[in-house]
Amino acid sequence: MGYGRLGSSESIPSVSDLEPSRDAPSTRKRVLLWLALIAVLLLAASGVSVALFFRGRIPSVSPARRRAPSQAISRACGRTRYPALCVSSLLDFPGALEAAGERDLVHVSVNMTLHRVGAAIHGASAIAGAAMDTLARSAYDDCMELLDHSLDLLSNSLLVVSPSSQARVKGVSGEDVLTWLSGALTNQDTCNEGLQPVKDLYVKKHMANQLKDLTELVSNCLAIFSGVSRNKDFTGIPIHNKKRKLLNAIDVDDGFPAWVAKKDRRLLQVPAADIQADMVVSKDGNGTYTSIVDAVKAAPEYSSRRIIIYIKAGRYYENIKVGRKKTNLMFIGDGKNQTIIAGSRSVYDNFTTFHTATFAATGTGFIMRDITIQNWAGPEKHQAVALRVGADHAVVYRCNVIGYQDTLYVHSQRQFFRECDIYGTVDFIFGNAAVVLQNCSLWARKPMDMQKNTITAQNRKDPNQNTGISIHACRVVAAADLEPVKASYSTYLGRPWKLYSRVVYMMSYMEDHIHQAGWLEWNATFALDTLYYGEYMNYGPGGAVGKRVTWPGYRVITLPEEASKFTVAQFIYGSSWLPSTGVAFLSGLSV
Repeated sequence: MGYGRLGSSESIPSVSDLEPSRDAPSTRKRVLLWLALIAVLLLAASGVSVALFFRGRIPSVSPARRRAPSQAISRACGRTRYPALCVSSLLDFPGALEAAGERDLVHVSVNMTLHRVGAAIHGASAIAGAAMDTLARSAYDDCMELLDHSLDLLSNSLLVVSPSSQARVKGVSGEDVLTWLSGALTNQDTCNEGLQPVKDLYVKKHMANQLKDLTELVSNCLAIFSGVSRNKDFTGIPIHNKKRKLLNAIDVDDGFPAWVAKKDRRLLQVPAADIQADMVVSKDGNGTYTSIVDAVKAAPEYSSRRIIIYIKAGRYYENIKVGRKKTNLMFIGDGKNQTIIAGSRSVYDNFTTFHTATFAATGTGFIMRDITIQNWAGPEKHQAVALRVGADHAVVYRCNVIGYQDTLYVHSQRQFFRECDIYGTVDFIFGNAAVVLQNCSLWARKPMDMQKNTITAQNRKDPNQNTGISIHACRVVAAADLEPVKASYSTYLGRPWKLYSRVVYMMSYMEDHIHQAGWLEWNATFALDTLYYGEYMNYGPGGAVGKRVTWPGYRVITLPEEASKFTVAQFIYGSSWLPSTGVAFLSGLSV
């Protein structure tokens, strides 16, 4: 994971060999283009002048003239984690005092937060052309990407919560808004984490000034929305029953939901060579591209139809990024032992954890099938991500994800993994998505001396976020290198990276390498009473719960009703988006 999360008590060695800075003029050009687009968006969304936005300020009222907050503001801000900032920021924003009720304040708070993120992008862009070392440039680029993504998430949310019914987006609901606001908050946290180890004080101070109070404002925005819209019968997890009957209609003949179109079922099941791909990547030149990077670059932006990129067998040494504009891309390989994408970036080499990913995907509707993603930096280089996913409605199917520390970064939004093999040592499944891993194998590898294996490190920071890691009907096993020495290395189901960490294992097989306590502290008593760690009907020699930890936040789940909240049908909101992928899945606890 990020800064301050080493796998042992050792510090990360410093590296004097720094890579050259990225193309700063290119970065500035992209930023200026974005600013023009942002200005148009903000004009349409709120009517606030462009001049006001580019000053990066919300109009202020002198303390002597400031009026007392309305009852609606007081009630809404009373639900937030930062009430004083909530009140002062809303009083400074046009239209807040005139809001008729708390539902109107949802629109105002999202609008205000959108403006503040836009101002942060504008302010941060001032140093785009500055000379930076590798780590500072990595952290800066991360923040610009994450702020850009947050702006998009907040813009989409604003359209949904707008008082005008004409502005609402067809097929989008409050469930989506909760995901997007949770993702925006995770983006802020990731940006701040990446900046912490930066030694360039000019970059660090400038970014801190632009980001001041931004995390708290996004948290308040999420709390105000959650307070108005969320079902309250289970803290942090919306419960939605309207699609349950439909989702339980499983076609017993082929394992797919009965309502999955035949075309979509075929797309995920037939041999890759029989699929009509939009692009073919082949190292030998017998395709449309020889590199995956070039194929992604050529893919259309904001595609509403499925774009298929077929990657033929071979080992591709590339670092791939599927940005937020590259929507509905599907990557198909020749098999997870045939098509291999490998990289070796690590924090040891002065990249942020976020930046180390061999393959990173943010574009909505991302799908990957029959591919291996590997980071071969090795355990001695600490955090080194193989696959990072921050795409909403993402599906990873029949893939290998191989690394050591921080192998799989389930960063944010809604994700589904099915029939995957994931290998690692320290915190090797981590992040803050709402993610279900189903019918997967989680392979603990041999770590470095004095290290402990921890399978998960979930970083839910805010109680209003709808995030967590659900591991359902999986196999928790020891890899070949760990098996003969497993008595010398303890392996745990997880440890709490952030205050409201949430992980559940359900109906999964656990081998005897799992420590009888099950779970490991992060630091003394941190988060032990605020986390949610649960186990439900697991089995195998490592699944016994008699000697598990006795933390206030840990529970052995006995009621199917509670366990069901972490199934595909409920935890990732009924997964009405999964049928279009053609991936077979269990919507509930069992067929």
